[in-house]
Amino acid sequence: MAERIQQALAPLPVIADHEQWGFDHGFWGVLIKMYPDADIPVVQLSVDGTQSAEYNYQLWTKLVALRDEGYMIVASGNVVYNLRMVKWDGDATPYDWAVSFNQFVKDNLNYQGDNHPLVDFMQHKGAALSNPTSGHFLPLLYVLGSWDGKEPITVPVDGIVMGALSMLSVQVGG
Repeated sequence: MAERIQQALAPLPVIADHEQWGFDHGFWGVLIKMYPDADIPVVQLSVDGTQSAEYNYQLWTKLVALRDEGYMIVASGNVVYNLRMVKWDGDATPYDWAVSFNQFVKDNLNYQGDNHPLVDFMQHKGAALSNPTSGHFLPLLYVLGSWDGKEPITVPVDGIVMGALSMLSVQVGG
């Protein structure tokens, strides 16, 4: 499975690391709920936060073929993730900027065409507060990059908790 992913992303040098560390908590936390018996083969790919959003989006357009071959792509992150602004106690009413950015994402999920608005997400006035760093947002671009434009995109879970963390989940296909 890892070799097939390496082939799909070539000529990018994707290095298989079998010993460095286990699964990331964001990755594992999603899969344990979906597959509590851990009975499916899994390969985790790292987010390259040193690259632009456009680079990350284009990289994942190479994985459309893998979805056609039966691979399931799961990306874990948050479209709004600002731990500095989290309301730990008391009123957890979402910040206006968090609600606005979360809605901006939902409004643009099904966009088809050049210059995807979510690739240039920093254009939104709430983007900088919603994503002080891009590492939690970029996985959404992986899902959108691997979308063939034909299957439906749905939002099975939505909501903002603690004022500054979006629980938005995006599903492509059935």
